[in-house]
Amino acid sequence: MINQNLTGAKSLSDQTNMTQKAAVFEKTYQDYLSQLEKLDLSSRASRLGIKMSGDELLIPLFRSVYRVSSEGVISPKGQQAGFAESVVFFKYILMCPRDLPGDSEWATYHSFKDAQPLLGYFARETTNPIEKCFTGKLMALEHAGSKLGGSTVTDNASYDLSILFMALPKIPLFLRFNDKDDEFPAQSTILFKSSVSQYLDMESLGILGALFAKNLIANA
Repeated sequence: MINQNLTGAKSLSDQTNMTQKAAVFEKTYQDYLSQLEKLDLSSRASRLGIKMSGDELLIPLFRSVYRVSSEGVISPKGQQAGFAESVVFFKYILMCPRDLPGDSEWATYHSFKDAQPLLGYFARETTNPIEKCFTGKLMALEHAGSKLGGSTVTDNASYDLSILFMALPKIPLFLRFNDKDDEFPAQSTILFKSSVSQYLDMESLGILGALFAKNLIANA
């Protein structure tokens, strides 16, 4: 009986935590929508090279087009997009620089100053899952990358496979991958242009990396 009561209490606690998180997510979501209402979305569309349909921005995320407006974020399937995708879109639109930066050098996520508290998250949600899924499967990785809109790059760098993606308009993502050998395990490196910090904060960029890994593995 005691064990049943403890199990019931834990279940109730989990449900309460989920309800509280949902409430926080909804409040955050609505706060972002209220900020979007005050923006001239057409000017941001012009600067970012994004198409519009009526009052909606048509934003491709790894080739899948989402519809974003002050009414919300709609997935390619016509449903409300997940919270992770929505946060990335909201930040991307809100942070859109008035003067677009020029070309810049490639940089790893950990090289960005404000990314330090999120390095564990980035490894856990981005690089580690890619390494686990594609160890010993270079052809599968290349195929999955192609399905996600990536282009294989041959630049004489010391990597087994390099694939360039367009994560969002103006935000390229470069995957470098070395497969395992007799001495070392597989290693994936994700690179962004150093100017990406003008388009996304580090939390949103970390989420973008996690979404990339999730979509890449889904195409394996």
